Amino acid sequence: MEGKIKQIYDDLDNLHKDSSMPRSVRRGAEEAKQELLKEGDQDVRIASAISTLDEIASNPNIPSHGRISLWNIMSRLESAIS
Repeated sequence: MEGKIKQIYDDLDNLHKDSSMPRSVRRGAEEAKQELLKEGDQDVRIASAISTLDEIASNPNIPSHGRISLWNIMSRLESAIS
């Protein structure tokens, strides 16, 4: 796994383990991690992970610090697309 993507993967893992987050956020972070691990074109995997995180970020029940974390991760994923 590429260095930048590895760091993002680690951030998603931390988000997944954060007990202050609702289960839907933790589950979505895990799904995004799995998308990044799949075989195939890296840009497609990144786009799938962004889509998953975007769905979660639109949930009004997410704490503001969680939404900011999601946006931050999504932004970094977008910059990793070649």
